[in-house]
Parts: sequence; C-alpha cells; structure tokens
Amino acid sequence: MLRNVKISFIGSGNMAEAMIKGVLIQKLIQPQMICASGPRQERADELYERYGIQACTDNKKAARWGDVVVLSVKPQILPSVMEEIKEEIRPDALVLSIVAGARINVMSRKLAHGAIVRAMPNTPGQVGKGITVWTATGEVTEAQRGQAKAILGALGEDVFVKDEDKLDMATALSGTGPAYVFLFMEAMIDAGVHMGFSRRISEKLVLRTIEGAVAIARESKKHPAVLRNMVTSPGGTSAEALYQLEKGGLRTVISRAIWAAYQKSKYLGDLSENGD
Repeated sequence: MLRNVKISFIGSGNMAEAMIKGVLIQKLIQPQMICASGPRQERADELYERYGIQACTDNKKAARWGDVVVLSVKPQILPSVMEEIKEEIRPDALVLSIVAGARINVMSRKLAHGAIVRAMPNTPGQVGKGITVWTATGEVTEAQRGQAKAILGALGEDVFVKDEDKLDMATALSGTGPAYVFLFMEAMIDAGVHMGFSRRISEKLVLRTIEGAVAIARESKKHPAVLRNMVTSPGGTSAEALYQLEKGGLRTVISRAIWAAYQKSKYLGDLSENGD
C-alpha cells in the first residue's frame, strides 16, 4: 500500500518516531520516502542518523513533499501549524492526524482540505504494542484508507470506526489507558517494597505478573471475570485481597476516571471548535 508513497511528518516527536520506526522495520517503505519536520535541527539530525530519512525544520517544505501528510504535533500548537501549511498540502494528498482532540471539521476548514483521517493511537505504539482507533472522511479514497491502515498498523493493532465521536471514547479508554495501568503498577510495586522486597525485585514481580495476566487473557479468550474466579480460592489470599479492592470501590473509581477522561476529551474538542 505504501509503495512509491511519500510520507511527511509534521512534528517529529515520540509518536512520529514510533510510526517511522514501525514502517521501516516492517519494510513497508524505504527511508528516502519519509520526511520529518520539527522545530529543532538537533532532532532532525538525530532522526537522519538513526533511520536515514529526510529530516528538516521546514514544515512548509515537508507538507508540499508528502503524498501522506501526518500531523503529529502537540494539540496546543496545531492551530498555528495548520495556518502555516494550509496552502502547501497538495489537493490529492491524504492528511492523517494523530493530534488528540483535533476534530475533522476544524482541520478540514483550517486546511481547506477534504481527505482527512483522524486517529487516536496510544503510547504502547512506541514498542509496536499499541492500539489505534481511526476514522476517515468520505473524500478519502480506498487506496488512501489502505495507506492509513498500513501506517497506523506499524504501531500495533488498529480499529476503524465510522463515528468520529468514538475517538473521544478511545481517548479515554485506550489513549489514556496506559496511565491507569502505570498507576496500578506503581501501587503494587510500592506495596511490595513496603512488605520488604527490594524495589528492583518488586518491579520485576509486578511487570512479569501483569505481562503474564494479559497473555492469559489474550490466549484464553475468556471473560476477565472467569479468569479472576479461576485464581480465587474460597477463603484464600486472592479472595481477601479482592474483598478489600471491592470494599474500596475500585470498580467505581476506575469507571469514574474513564468517564471523566471522556468528558474532558469532548470538552477540549468543543473548546477547539468553538474557539475556531
């Protein structure tokens, strides 16, 4: 899908690098077919040395060059970046945005461009273990959809949705999700240290436990409740621990946290749209 396709990244941060690394590792594209622009020359030099791609500090030049223009900047600078490149994107190019909260109608109006894919990746994409939810406008051709899927697939798995509102839900569940897991890991590690393990051993035990639990859930395809019951003996240690978690309202707190993230994502989108 990416044969002879030139990809420009406007913004050369961690997620852009993850996508660059992914498409190159999978041999979907040659390094010379990728261009990344960002504000710092040192970063451009770093990406060139590491991957052999074209890298620069000129957003306009990168936007003009690409068949696929990936918007991978911070949300707060997106308005100024769109103003900078709006007359540079070719009419037949695909714009692929991974900018959190950036709604399609705003990008389309600001860029005067119709073929737009909006995607919500997450940070595990940096190690090829991510999940990305994405949608596309009607102006995106089948070939361009294939290109978007190939690029996003370099981060891990992908899920296409027709309703853009699902992107706010994905932001709260999978986009922000790693933060919830990291907090849970941190609490477990600290508990291990409190009991007497060294932090190094406690971290190893927790990381391996979570990794193994996820592997079982994937391979067994059983509901998490079934798996939980399988490791919970009546009157045992797991039962006692789970009783305390339920007593403390863990389920409710998690649900409220995800709902709050969803509402925040919608609010930021509304703010951007109304502010426009």
